[in-house]
Amino acid sequence: MPRDSSTPLRVARNDISAVLLAGGESRRMGKDKATLLVRGTSLWQIQLDLLRKLEPTEILVSARIDPVWRPADVQFVADDPPSRGPLSGLAASLAHTRTNHLLALAIDMPFMNEKYLASLCSQAELGRGVIAKIEDRFEPLAAVYPREVVANVQSALLGTDFSLQTLASRLVAAGKLQVMPVMSQERKLFLSVNEQADLAAL
Repeated sequence: MPRDSSTPLRVARNDISAVLLAGGESRRMGKDKATLLVRGTSLWQIQLDLLRKLEPTEILVSARIDPVWRPADVQFVADDPPSRGPLSGLAASLAHTRTNHLLALAIDMPFMNEKYLASLCSQAELGRGVIAKIEDRFEPLAAVYPREVVANVQSALLGTDFSLQTLASRLVAAGKLQVMPVMSQERKLFLSVNEQADLAAL
């Protein structure tokens, strides 16, 4: 039976790559956030273990320089200088990936879980990704991007506005990202560790 043209074509599990965005300078923390221990385990280990559970085709780590903690089975993707924060990491990773979709995850979201990321991936369609939104704010550091947006991201790097909020808004308006509203009980998944006080609160 032919597929109903009104039914979106979902992305296969083996057509998604994943990138751990670890390019921040950790100025507020005062040390490399990736090596901070949360419940006895370093942030980088927590996040890579989470991505591995999703079984993506490939796992990348995006950073300014190749981190000493990077496992051998994880590929390093360097931010193109001058670095513009997560925007640079996203651009480099999209240009590097071998699949049609890229799951991006920030290194400093230790409460994110497999179930939620899997739900994001399951909603991705050919040519369109998925981004979470809490009230009027997008969550671009736990989102699925289609490879087709690489030109949009690179264009943003050439401009003066490097905000991922601006980029996300434009991609949603262009139909390249669909919005997944975050339920109240899911908001804790997006909590990030930016300062020593955040770590103490954990």
